[in-house]
Parts: sequence; structure tokens; C-alpha cells
Amino acid sequence: MNNKLKSILENNREWTGRGNVATYIPELSTGNRDALGIYIVTCDGEEFSAGDIDEQFTIQSISKVITLICALEDYGSEEVFKKISAEPTADAFNSIINLETKNYHKPLNPMINSGAIATVSMLKGKSLSEKYDRVVSLIRELSQNQNITLNEKVYMSENKTGNRNRSIAYFMKSTGVIDGDIEECLTLYFLLCSLNITCKDISKIASVIANKGVLPWNGKRVFKEETANITKAIMLTCGMYDASGEFSIMVGIPAKSGVGGGIMAVVPNRMGIGVIGPSLDEKGNSIAGVKLLKDLSKEYNLSIFA
Repeated sequence: MNNKLKSILENNREWTGRGNVATYIPELSTGNRDALGIYIVTCDGEEFSAGDIDEQFTIQSISKVITLICALEDYGSEEVFKKISAEPTADAFNSIINLETKNYHKPLNPMINSGAIATVSMLKGKSLSEKYDRVVSLIRELSQNQNITLNEKVYMSENKTGNRNRSIAYFMKSTGVIDGDIEECLTLYFLLCSLNITCKDISKIASVIANKGVLPWNGKRVFKEETANITKAIMLTCGMYDASGEFSIMVGIPAKSGVGGGIMAVVPNRMGIGVIGPSLDEKGNSIAGVKLLKDLSKEYNLSIFA
């Protein structure tokens, strides 16, 4: 499979030159536009890879999957979806108008910024550091990587330029979606988006979701099967921002992207996939990463609709 992966990857490398790295968070502009890598971990514990698998990038919006898992484990779906809906959006991931004009001021889903900030505000813990340590510990366990650390430059850059997210958060405070201290909530949100990872890390995380919340390498259950199922459903319908419908047609598997260039994809009961490609399309998704996953899905019949 490694040789086939390498062939598919190289056939799509040209797409890295057709997009651009994110610049609205200034530190992300230093990302390697030409990087492209893929890592696969099966539910049987097999691992395959090709390309720039050692390239580090920040997790960004892929962290929204982990905070959703934590909130679902803390409260259950009924309570979580009292505050946050589970509906796709046709607007950008940082849209404010949705909160003002739609859905009784509830965020449309946990995979866009408003929904993710609301999710972070729900996490249990006595302090910001306790909540942060809890989420990071889970990410380290799911990825089998105890060396995942904060990218302080990216965090400072996000914190300094995150005024749109502040607007979103304070609006939700005014409508009762968020309780508690807004600046503490935003600090936690920015911190969790600024963790350094690799495509291997997110493929490991994805494999646990694919395996219904059980670690494929030792059989330990980390979260409930119901949590895994809800997470996969939200990823499928909402995980690729306002390109989620098109991605479902082209690739047909649950996935979550981040503006750091990562895509974490799940093939239920089969495998987890991690992709890195910092050159983004106009929707904020890795342009070469999406093309790579499209060809991979076709080659191995991965679509859940097949």
C-alpha cells in the first residue's frame, strides 16, 4: 500500500502550487506551502504513509473534534445540543451573521468557530489550566504521542489577531449561549488551536474514532461508542466548512480540516487518515489534501455511500 500511496500523493503534489497558506493568523503564513503528506492507521493497527509525514503544523480547527468528544462525554448529546445545533452551514467558518439571523442565536454546529467556542465554554474543570491539561492529555493518549506541545508563536499570533472570534464569543455571551468568563474561554480556544502535530498524530486520533472509541493498539475504550458515532456524523456533514457537501460527494467519508493545512479523516470500522498540505483553497481546506483523499477514496472504495 505504501507504493500506491506514494503514487497517488505524487500525482496530486502539483495542487500545492494552486492554493495559498493562511495569512489571517500572521504566524501561519510561515507554513511550508509545498508540503504534502499522508498517514493511515487501520483499525487492525497497521500503518502506511507517504510524503512529508514529519512536517509539523498546528492542529487549528481539528481540535474542535476533540473538544466535541470531551463535551459529549461530560454532558451527553442532549445537553450539548441544547447550546449548539448540528446543522451544516453555507457560510464561512467564522461567520457572524448566522448567530444574528438564524437558529435562535445558537451556533449551527460544533465545527465552525462559534460552535467550537461554545463547546470549549462547556468543558468541565475548575480552572483554565485544568481544562487545557485535560484536553491535551486526551490528544496525547489518542495520538500515542506524549510530546505534543504548544506552538507559542502561533498562540500569540492567534490571541493578538482574534478579534472576530472575540466578537462571536461576546455576542454568544449576550444571548446566553455562553456562561462564564469570555476571555478565559477564548484563551483556551486559542491554546487548543495552537498545538503542534503531524499527520501521523491525527491519523492515530482518527483511527480511534473509526474504531468506535477504542484504541486499536491495545483495546482500551477511551470514549463511548455513541460519542464516536455522533462525532463521525458531525464531521461528515460539517467538518469541511461550507465545502462539506461537495467533499461528501467527492470523497464520502467523515473529515475535519484546519487552516494549518491538516485534514483528519475517518473511514468507519476501517481506518483513520491524516493529511498535511498547508496550501489552502478559498474555503480554508488543504487543496492538494482534498484531491489526494478523493483519489484515495476512489482507489480503495472508501466512501461510506459506495
